[in-house]
Amino acid sequence: MAAWLLRLRGVLRVAGSRPFSAQPSPLQTEQHGTKRLEPSSAKTLTDIGIRRIFSSEHDIFRESARKFFQEEVLPFHTEWEKNGQVSRELWEKAGQQGLLGVAIAEKHGGIGADILSSAIVWEEQMYVNCTGPGFSLHSDIVMPYIANYGSEEQIKHFIPQMITGKCIGAIAMTEPGAGSDLQGIRTYAKKDGSDWILNGSKVFITNGWMSDVVIVVAVTDREARSPAHGISLFLVENGTKGFIKGRKLNKIGLKAQDTAELFFEDVRLPASALLGKENKGFYYLMAELPQERLLIADMALAGCEFMFEETRNYVKQRKAFGKTIAHLQTVQHKLAEIKTQICVARAFMDNCLQLHADKRLDSATASMAKYWCSDLQNSIATQCVQMHGGWGYMWEYPIAKAFVDARVQPIYGGTNEIMKELIARDIVSDK
Repeated sequence: MAAWLLRLRGVLRVAGSRPFSAQPSPLQTEQHGTKRLEPSSAKTLTDIGIRRIFSSEHDIFRESARKFFQEEVLPFHTEWEKNGQVSRELWEKAGQQGLLGVAIAEKHGGIGADILSSAIVWEEQMYVNCTGPGFSLHSDIVMPYIANYGSEEQIKHFIPQMITGKCIGAIAMTEPGAGSDLQGIRTYAKKDGSDWILNGSKVFITNGWMSDVVIVVAVTDREARSPAHGISLFLVENGTKGFIKGRKLNKIGLKAQDTAELFFEDVRLPASALLGKENKGFYYLMAELPQERLLIADMALAGCEFMFEETRNYVKQRKAFGKTIAHLQTVQHKLAEIKTQICVARAFMDNCLQLHADKRLDSATASMAKYWCSDLQNSIATQCVQMHGGWGYMWEYPIAKAFVDARVQPIYGGTNEIMKELIARDIVSDK
């Protein structure tokens, strides 16, 4: 049995969670990649024990993650939507359950699992249609920057606390005048002796309101031969003088996810706040963005799988003209089209996940996944709302929330227009 799973079992025992079954199901005894159903042949698209990229160990972890999201997130999400944020208690419960920093190396205090295990957490969150917890950004976007580029002191200071959920992470790239164009950033840090003085503002920052540490992208050399050569990353902790959190932004979707404006007014940072090397920030961003785009793509596709199952169940119950609307050929054909689209996308998505697990995923392929799956999510959301009729427009119906939550996916993480630009650049390049 994989060492990471044994460590996870230890985490769960300490947390008092339901122990893993001593008698695994027949599917869980199968070897990795053999005799596993593909989604197209499974009873539902969200079944445990399907998809060749996963093993029985992954299935055990998925059972645990599913139970957590169904019991600790779903019942409270409506209240968190009203509050504009989830509870801090939830973050600590997720840490106790071993769901934060899953793929962070054991030597840094993480579980030490593979990226496929992280993907299970992404997917299971989408399968309960609860977008509030910013676990994926915290664990698989913010933490890798610290683990990969941080000093030993920074890793020891932040990672263990982030694993437990006691320290919530965010990353501040986007500015009022700079979104997908990272080279247009205006936030500036200038040296003052051995310290840095940081000034600027950021917007649309996920986990921004609840954050305890923020990775801030700032210009550090205005005379660099190109903007890319003069950007650095800084670790700014909550409570630092001059670091001001603005309002929680009132979004049309992702209602329970805290998204904030951040302001930096003459924030004095010690030299130890610099993450990695000076003026190398843009290259760190380029190295880590493929994983962010893969994450968005997989969550988008998992959202599609949820919406399909939600709609399938609805049309089998909803009656019109004396029978369920599932008996109408137009509805049947629409469901057939949607399932086919999802299964085709899932084949590509799982290939991308496997490539990334093997450290072979390139930027253009990650961009393809992000653009295709997030566009598909919006298309399927529209079609599923239509099959719900008027009820699909009611907020208390899960499909309505899935519809509005989907809209931001083609925008953040680099707009889909930028994704196409990156894909095209790779196509026409002579290199």
